[in-house]
Amino acid sequence: MTGGDGMLHGSGRTHWKRFAAVLVPGVVAAAALGIGMAQGALAASFFISGKRFQVAMDTLEARGVSIYGMVDVTKEGTLVPVVVTGARHATISGLCQTVVVQVPVLGPYTLRLTGGEERRAEARNLFLDATSSSFGEASFDDLDIGVAAGAITKGPISPGDRDSRFFDPNGFAQQADSASLTDVEWTTVAVSAATFKVPDLEVRVKQGRHECF
Repeated sequence: MTGGDGMLHGSGRTHWKRFAAVLVPGVVAAAALGIGMAQGALAASFFISGKRFQVAMDTLEARGVSIYGMVDVTKEGTLVPVVVTGARHATISGLCQTVVVQVPVLGPYTLRLTGGEERRAEARNLFLDATSSSFGEASFDDLDIGVAAGAITKGPISPGDRDSRFFDPNGFAQQADSASLTDVEWTTVAVSAATFKVPDLEVRVKQGRHECF
C-alpha cells in the first residue's frame, strides 16, 4: 500500500475519520460523464424524479463494496452527477429516510421513515445514488482506489448502470472487501436494493421540516 500520492492499492485495513474526500474523484468522473451526455455522446437509460432526499444510519456494516461515478437524468432531461455506493450485503442500525415536499397552501411536509433500532435492517445488492455524503468514521478492509469501473470484482455494479451508456468501464472507481461506517449521512436521488428488510418500520407524515440531519 502506498500513500505518497493519495492513491491506495493493495490489502489491509484502511481507516479514516472522514471519507468524503475519497469520493471526490468519483464525483469528477460523474461530472465528466455528464458533459459527455450534454454533447450527445451519452444517452439516459432511465429517469429519476430529481428530488433529493436524506438517508442516515447510525451504523452500516457492508460486505462487497463498490463506489463509482454515474450520471442520473430526470424526465425533463436535467443531468445529475452522482456517486453510486453499492454493497452486496449490508446490515444497518438506526435507519432514517426523509423527503420534504411543498404542499400548496399548507407549506412543507416531511415524509419520514425510520427503523432498525432494536433489530438491524438488512439489504442485499444495495445501491445509493448520492450527491453528497458524510461519515463520522469509516473503516475499510482490502481497499482499492483507482480501479477501473469495469474491473470491479469485490462489490456489485447495478445491472441498470452496467447496461447504460453512462457507465464508463475505464472510469475511476473504488472497491473493498468490507466496510464499517458510523454516523452516516447521504443526500441521495435514488436508492435501490434486491431485498431490503427493515424491522420496526415506521412511516410518518409531519407538517414542517423534520429531516434526518
